Amino acid sequence: MEENFLTKKKVKSIIESLFFINEKPMKVDELIQTIEAERKEIEMAVQELIAEYSQRDCGICIVQVAGGYQMCSSPDNETWIKKMYREINKHKLSIAALETLAIIAYKQPITRSEIEIIRGVNVDGVTKHLLNLGLIKLGGRKEVIGRPFFYVTAKKFLEYFGLNVLKDLPKLEDFIELAGTDAVARTDVVAETDAVAETKTGIESRAVKERSDNNISVSIGDGESQ
Repeated sequence: MEENFLTKKKVKSIIESLFFINEKPMKVDELIQTIEAERKEIEMAVQELIAEYSQRDCGICIVQVAGGYQMCSSPDNETWIKKMYREINKHKLSIAALETLAIIAYKQPITRSEIEIIRGVNVDGVTKHLLNLGLIKLGGRKEVIGRPFFYVTAKKFLEYFGLNVLKDLPKLEDFIELAGTDAVARTDVVAETDAVAETKTGIESRAVKERSDNNISVSIGDGESQ
């Protein structure tokens, strides 16, 4: 079969194409399954691609996100990427949702009542919304009376903020600023939405790559307000 005769150059070319067309990070195992090449060969090709894009000093880079690899626009172009998305996107995480998400990210696992003690307000609506968006998930129950659910961040959280692992989180006081609060919408109504952001304009400026079909992913829609 043709796959058995793939040259090193061809393998690297295929990986580059797969990174370009995928909106989500691709893991090495996925690349191995798709290309049917040895792990060592795949990993070497990925590292060579990362180095080549870095040396080019161009507008595209390959970064490690959520345990996989993704092609993104250069962090150096953050200012212009953010400017474009501020103009394009009508829906953002509200201050209430962002604050709740930050608490969960840094204090997880944490129960709803514990979040409310920190924020000083009811967070039923916000947590339900974050669950629906896939940014957080249930992480078991706390062994106390009533056995309330724990909330923890989900993989989508890492993807949205351009993080590889949770330890990459910045200091708590820097979280909201780095998440782009200058573009966070303030709203007085509760809106239902399933729009999930695929833009990478948050932490470390993992801006979304340009695509040939000009299909731009929208940022997370959120109408929650506290």
